[in-house]
Amino acid sequence: MERTCLAVILAAGDSTRMKSSKSKVLHPVAGRPMIAHVVEAVASAGISSVALVVGRDAEDVAKAASIAGVGIESYLQKERLGTGHAVLAAREAIAQGYDDILVTYGDVPLQTDGPLKAARQGLTDGSDVVVIGFHTDRPTGYGRLLVKDGELIAIREEKDATDAERTVTWCNSGLMAINGRKALDLLSRIGNANAKGEFYLTDLVEIARSLGGRVTAVDAPEIEMTGCNTRAELAVIERFWQERRRHQMMLSGVTMIAPETVFLAYDTVIGQDALIEPNVVFGPGAVIDSGAVIHAFSHIEGAHVSQGATVGPFARLRPGADLGTGSKVGNFCEVKNGRLGEGAKVNHLTYIGDAVIGAGSNIGAGTITCNYDGVNKSETVIGENAFIGSNSSLVAPVTIGDGAYIASGSVITVNVPADALALGRARQENKPGRATLLRERALAIKAAKKAKA
Repeated sequence: MERTCLAVILAAGDSTRMKSSKSKVLHPVAGRPMIAHVVEAVASAGISSVALVVGRDAEDVAKAASIAGVGIESYLQKERLGTGHAVLAAREAIAQGYDDILVTYGDVPLQTDGPLKAARQGLTDGSDVVVIGFHTDRPTGYGRLLVKDGELIAIREEKDATDAERTVTWCNSGLMAINGRKALDLLSRIGNANAKGEFYLTDLVEIARSLGGRVTAVDAPEIEMTGCNTRAELAVIERFWQERRRHQMMLSGVTMIAPETVFLAYDTVIGQDALIEPNVVFGPGAVIDSGAVIHAFSHIEGAHVSQGATVGPFARLRPGADLGTGSKVGNFCEVKNGRLGEGAKVNHLTYIGDAVIGAGSNIGAGTITCNYDGVNKSETVIGENAFIGSNSSLVAPVTIGDGAYIASGSVITVNVPADALALGRARQENKPGRATLLRERALAIKAAKKAKA
């Protein structure tokens, strides 16, 4: 029978060092609040029940933590009296009788399911408490994990450690798993007889051992246990996340010429044999199919790029952009809520908004779909194999038929039938010698102003 588990996620900190108007767990990593990354790791470990301990911005934190398939109940921590006190804010949830209780933190967004599963396995194997630790060559300031004969006998804080204990490089991450049947009893035994008068979760190690219980520790990569307290640390976490995800993508068959310059969102999908050139930024909701090419200095968000399509350089795809197979959006173009058919081309200096462009159509440089009248958005529909001449303005709502030809510089305000030629511009008129007269007049005015001054 599968063991049940409750994850208690501590997210009630005041975030004072973040110097922010909102809770630190709401700050994004890869375009997603860090608390959501933590809940995703918990879900990946097979845990579908979460007790979220909240304080500042409680409603916003709960909303940000919500992901499909995970049941979340929020518990308000009214006072800040230490980690042990914070966990007991979720007393009601813990009392429901889970096999395992997993305690983690909302400001550790790089954690993955591996160490969480290992901690739960430790409970399955008979431990009452399993602490997640990490090895580091910079242990100063961390509590050391002291192990003897395979059991964790203590977590020794830096200030209390002997010289020999300070040489230990296995450190406490703060994350731990607790036998769910004993959790409330163990937690209620934590005292506050210390300099700060706080209830420390780490005291569970000695409490459990004093009651004859087994306490062990499992290891996690140091990077995964990186916590966030300041904007500087947030930037470090972002860098670690990006490096890890880029590496995963390249191993899956994506080519990145300069991966350190490519920035991904938490949900970016890129297919095998796609090529990503330098300095490309993906916002949330980007899907790039196999064989697509994203040229340098492009920004893509909420968009789909089909197989063999090319984007950029210096292109922007906004939400709703959908590029068909083999289509092209070239340099200094922007597409918003626009669908390009197979082989359609939007080569340069063009804005396509709220539009459908048929297969094989060519949109000339400087073309604008005029989709907004100041109140409403309207759609432009361009048929297949149409040709839109350079510097044309298509005033929506308007439809251009299959095979139609729009003369350069036209302003199109009514529908154009299939295979028709449309000209929507003023007739040119030349005035011989008029340019000389205009220059002489302008010079005379300038001289008069100078004399008057």
